[in-house]
Amino acid sequence: MPPPSDIVKVAIEWPGANAQLMEIDQNKVLFTILHNTLHGSLVCYYFYVILPMTLEKCCGSSNVHHFLSFQSRSEIKNGTILRLAISPARAARQLLDRIQSHGIDARLEALKELAKLSADPTFATEFISMEGIGTLARLVESGTQKSCHRTFFGEMLAFTLTAFLELMDHGIVSWDLISLSFIKQIASYVNQPMVDVSILQRSLAILESMVLNSHSLYHRVAQEITVGQLIGHLQVSNQEIQTYAIALINALFLKAPEDRRQEMASTLAQKHLRSIILNHVIRGNRPIKAEMAHQLYVLQVLTFNLLEERMMTKMDPSDQAQRDIIFELRRIAFDGENDPSGTEKRKAMYTKDYKMLGFTNHVNPAMDFTQTPPGMLALDNMLYLAKLHQDTYIRIVLENSSREDKHECPFGRCAIELTRMLCEILQVGELPNEGCNDYHPMFFTHDRAWEEFFCVCIQLLNKTWKEMRATAEDFNKVMQVVREQITRTLAMKPSSLDQLKGKLRGLSYSEILRLRQSERMSQDDFQSPPIIELRERIQPEILELIKQQRLNRLCEGSCFRKLGNRRRQEKFWFCRLSLNHKVLHYGDLDESPQGEVPFELLTDKIPVSDIKSVVTGKDCPHMKEKSALKQNKEVLEQAFSILYDPDENLNFVAPNKYEYCIWTDGLCALLGREMGSDLTRSDLDTLISMEMKLRLLDLENITIPEAPPPVPKEPSTYNFTYNYG
Repeated sequence: MPPPSDIVKVAIEWPGANAQLMEIDQNKVLFTILHNTLHGSLVCYYFYVILPMTLEKCCGSSNVHHFLSFQSRSEIKNGTILRLAISPARAARQLLDRIQSHGIDARLEALKELAKLSADPTFATEFISMEGIGTLARLVESGTQKSCHRTFFGEMLAFTLTAFLELMDHGIVSWDLISLSFIKQIASYVNQPMVDVSILQRSLAILESMVLNSHSLYHRVAQEITVGQLIGHLQVSNQEIQTYAIALINALFLKAPEDRRQEMASTLAQKHLRSIILNHVIRGNRPIKAEMAHQLYVLQVLTFNLLEERMMTKMDPSDQAQRDIIFELRRIAFDGENDPSGTEKRKAMYTKDYKMLGFTNHVNPAMDFTQTPPGMLALDNMLYLAKLHQDTYIRIVLENSSREDKHECPFGRCAIELTRMLCEILQVGELPNEGCNDYHPMFFTHDRAWEEFFCVCIQLLNKTWKEMRATAEDFNKVMQVVREQITRTLAMKPSSLDQLKGKLRGLSYSEILRLRQSERMSQDDFQSPPIIELRERIQPEILELIKQQRLNRLCEGSCFRKLGNRRRQEKFWFCRLSLNHKVLHYGDLDESPQGEVPFELLTDKIPVSDIKSVVTGKDCPHMKEKSALKQNKEVLEQAFSILYDPDENLNFVAPNKYEYCIWTDGLCALLGREMGSDLTRSDLDTLISMEMKLRLLDLENITIPEAPPPVPKEPSTYNFTYNYG
């Protein structure tokens, strides 16, 4: 008979003694269990049980301990090694007293231990209730630590700032309580030319948190820190400093009022800043880490969001200034140099000219710009092309106006629809997705990257129109092909606009057709009954092959990022399946591993037989807990949980869609359920198609009949058979 689920077997250790095995009933008070079991060998009135966890901190790798409280005692698992320690309240009081002592060594050790314990919510609650945050803030404000020996100052301040940020990130107290003198002191560390890396790192992170969490603090921080002052931190070789600096720039950009945002945008668009980001960050001699890639993506989205106002602004047909822009487009295309004396004479011909320009409304083309999106942004793009790339603009317009009516490419309509499409592809007007790393280096190579991108794409559209020999009825088909050409090219991450042009030239209409046909082969190939029957016979063995591959990948294991405040150092944990497919082993890691993690390092485990179900997306407990926040769609799509006890679960957020499919498929296979991920369907189609083509290789160019041939009649006698008797 299996033991009750509420009983866990653990080892209890304390200084100066060997670990002692014991059973803990989760329904009883821990203090009572310890006092009765240990027979008074320790004075338990001042002790709690804590669970050791290894985390990577900004000041180095160290063990961080989580105090077990009534709410978190479910973290105790079978086989866990626990250690006796003083209660959180007593620990907080002792550390607070030591921090305020006069001994340099004692203060340094206390701050180091505080930085380690501050990540624990139980300890943080006790420390904050004793006005601990105020004490740390006063230490920073007063600058008294500078009077200490210089060797200790940088280290002490780094631990102080680390503890302060960890405590504030629990959300127990409001950031609005921060004083102006504290902000000035933190800003001074960022503005100093030579400051310790760990101090600079924490200072940038604290300022970012202030900006993101308080509207009033944004204005105070903006008075102390400018984008220009942060540029210098992008020229260092430390990628973490660069990441924190760009994160602070993004925070200031995101929270800035509209008028201030335009001013910041002009600073960001300057060639000097773009060159620094391009040469020192993107093209550095080291790979871009995930957090840096995310910050570059955020910066890209926020920059493009400046176009939102024009995108959502309708054209006023009665506004003469706006109508003059359309007149200018017509003049550049058909009149060449402006001829004031002939302007009035040509007004009667405007309708014909507007038709040749490709506007839907020939009489009043201003009506074409009344839909949002793209609104006035489309007109801005057309004017930029006409003025900055005049030869290209005139060639496109005149080339199409001289074609037959049924084959002319309507420039005006195409430019408007293309602008709408680019806004969708580049998420103009949308907030950045947390965890998304989809930035494009080429947008950091030009101060008018959006307009130049449009100019490249409008030429692509005109070229594709000609290759397809399209007519007005084919407009939507052409736009679909152009969207595919653009998205496929962006996925290649061209490093410059010139490289973008080269890759687009390689994706001609004929190449798109070839790619489509290649990708459709497994879907459209052979639909006759004999082939369908063959597919049905092959499918079980292919599914078994996929199942074994999924289980083998689970045995190799995967690293997962812990969900939490993104301003903290990243935290990881690893999970893998035992080789006999009976136990899931998991545990925390200091950093993302480069290879396979041994089972010995994974201290926790779950028997596969205990798994009740696997849930995904919004059904996951860790997604429901965060329902008050707007969840990133990508995070929701990559979240899954293992439910193995009525009150316990193991929560995952896969690093990408591929790992999500591998793990959900593998877990379903372990539970004897159907593997239903997109990856399984894709692998199944690919492998079945390959297997069928191999088996049918000898039948190439032979027509396979729809029905089997008729069975001949039986012979009248079987006398033709050989008699072995």
